[in-house]
Order: sequence, then C-alpha cells, then structure tokens
Amino acid sequence: MKLLLTGAAGFVGRNFAVSVTGSAGHRTLDVTRSTTQAALVRAIADADAVIHLAGTNRPRHPREFDEVNAGFTAIVCDALRADGRALPIAYASSIQAGLDNPYGASKRAAEQRLMRHAEDTGAPVAIFRLPNVFGKWCPAHRHSVVATFCHDVARGISIEVHDASAPLQLIHVDDVVEHLLDAVLRTRPGTTFRAAGPVHRITVGELAGQIEAFERERRTLAVDRVGHGWLRALYATYVSYLPTTSFAYPVAAHADARGAFVEMLKTPDSGQVSFFTAYPGVTRGGHYHHAKVEKFLVVRGRARFRFRHLLTGETHELDTDAATPTIVDSIPGWAHDVTNTGDDELIVMLWASEVFDRARPDTFSAGTGT
Repeated sequence: MKLLLTGAAGFVGRNFAVSVTGSAGHRTLDVTRSTTQAALVRAIADADAVIHLAGTNRPRHPREFDEVNAGFTAIVCDALRADGRALPIAYASSIQAGLDNPYGASKRAAEQRLMRHAEDTGAPVAIFRLPNVFGKWCPAHRHSVVATFCHDVARGISIEVHDASAPLQLIHVDDVVEHLLDAVLRTRPGTTFRAAGPVHRITVGELAGQIEAFERERRTLAVDRVGHGWLRALYATYVSYLPTTSFAYPVAAHADARGAFVEMLKTPDSGQVSFFTAYPGVTRGGHYHHAKVEKFLVVRGRARFRFRHLLTGETHELDTDAATPTIVDSIPGWAHDVTNTGDDELIVMLWASEVFDRARPDTFSAGTGT
C-alpha cells in the first residue's frame, strides 16, 4: 500500500516509515511541516490510506494547538473530500483529548473533524487516544520522560525525580506502529476508537530505578528479564540512547597458567554465560555439581571431555572440536574435566544453569568426595 504519512518527520512518524517500508513492504508518502498544499493534494491522489500523526504538544504559542492539531486535520479532511475517495484513516490522538486543557481541546476538535469526515464520506476512521509513547529516536528533554531519563543515564548524568509517586501510562512505539497499520489494513465502517496496547503503568520513581538498573548491568553483568514484554521494550529504548563511545565495555578476565576465564552475562533465573581458554595440553575442571548443570561449546580448537560417576566409578570420555559444533552437558553427580588436545589455544563457551554464588557454589573438587 501507499500510505500518506503526516508528521513523517516526528518521532512516531520516523519509526512508522522505517518499520512499514522495511519489513511490511509498504510505501509512505511523507508529509511534513514543509509540505506545500499542492504537494499534499498530489500525495492524497496517490495514496491508498492515511496515517495522520501530525500534531504539536509543546508549541511556542498556545494558538498553535488549534492551528496544527485541529487546523491541519481540517485541511487534510478537505483535501481528502475533494479527492472523492473514502480512504481509510488512522489518527494518533491523545488520552488528553478527554481533559479540559488547550492541548486536549485541540486534539478533541481534530477527532470531531475526522468523525464528521467519516459521516459525510463513508471513510473508515480509527482514532487512537495514545498515552505517553516511548522508544528509539524520541528527542530527550522535550516531552518524553523516558527519553530524557535514558539519554541522561546513558551519559552518566544524574536524573532528577521531583515526584517519585507520580503515575505514568506508557506505550512502546513499535506497538503503536503495528496498531496504526492494522487499522488501515483491516478497516471497520464509520469512526472507531481503538486501543494500541499494551499500556504499562508505572511511577516516575520506578521508571528511574529501572533505567538506572540497566546502566548498572554493564558493571555487574546481571541483566534483567529483557526478553519480552515491557522490559524488552524499555531495555531496547535505553540501549538506543547510548552514545557511540559506550557501544562497548570491558569485562574482567581471570587468567592463570591454564588460560583465562571471562564472565559475560548473568540472569535472574536462567544462569550465566561465560567462556574460558586453555593452552595446549592443559586440563581444566576436575570437579562435580549436585544440581548445577553446565553446557559447553568448543568455538576454537579441540577438546576431550572426561566424566566419572561419583558412586559407581563409571567413566566416559568424548572428543569434540570447533569444526563440528557440539553441546556437551555436565551431569550432576559426575565429576568432569576438559583437556585441550589440539595445538592451538582452546576457547570454550560455557552456560551454567545458575549464577555462581561463592557462599553456595555447588562446585566441589572431584578429589574431596563431598
């Protein structure tokens, strides 16, 4: 589809354009503040649907609320009506449209103009009353507390929290993009008010604490549960604000005559990831675990893994190398070690099912028997 995109130069607009043209294969017809009336008319004539994002929430003068939010919406509706086609429209309104303030009143007026357009022309109109939208490319120190906190914490700047208990309703820009696109792909008759969830509710203090925790992860290596949901979105947002000087960070290497051991990542409930090296002929390990499980993957060199059952004395050994990627498990109750049988330095990736705890290590020398 060819999607007329107003507000294309804004935060949500840039995310929308990159997302739908890169993965969904659609094309956007971009409308910005510099677009002329004639160019707008030509874009509408070429469009299959309208994504209406243009607006302002912090203008230099209050009259711009009406001029941009309500006024430009009327211009778009008039141009659409003159085109003569009932193009589907998705409009990014605000939860403040229900409030009695200049910004909310202007967004409510824009909604009402779109509703009249739907009634007059039969065009399907989807209105999204969005809460605070966050995500990559949102300008800091303007209208997004998430952007400001992420930007400052990523640069070692102390953040100010004036009211830690103040509530926030937040929605990730990727979810907004998905729902806006869906609204013009799967239209419904008339005007519909739609949600672009999920919406996450949090206090300003909780938000600040979580973003500061992301920064500490680079020192502690203890990453939070960032694989899905709210934390996935917030973590991705924080990382997107890192300056290029912080794209990489060092970790400690514990080296001795055998080689080196380096921890990479620790999780709350899924163990940790590390790697170790061993020089030719060197044997590492020689211990057992009661409940901890480890997974080894040779990424350079050749290795021999040896196992011995603590009760029966049964032994087992196997050889593996980087040319044939193979996961080797350590088995509770079996002592195990690994020897570099090659001519080069051995490098082995290691996942352990629990984070190493010096107070309760569950790692015992195979010579102690306990």
